[in-house]
Amino acid sequence: MPNDIRICDKCKHMKVKTALPKLKAIAPDADVKVACKSYCGPCSRFAFIFINGRYVTGATEDEAIEKAKKYVKK
Repeated sequence: MPNDIRICDKCKHMKVKTALPKLKAIAPDADVKVACKSYCGPCSRFAFIFINGRYVTGATEDEAIEKAKKYVKK
């Protein structure tokens, strides 16, 4: 089963243009969906990634991606 990764295109802490290639690098088989996740409270304060059923947050985009690595299915 491929990895399910979702990011918000409205989040001010994540840039789709830079985050998408980084996420594809850690999970090449991932089905990355880009759209609003209705997670607006935390989204306004942190960078976040929804990966395989878990919300992962970080102060920066890179920190969130680093934390998300441990939830990537091999």
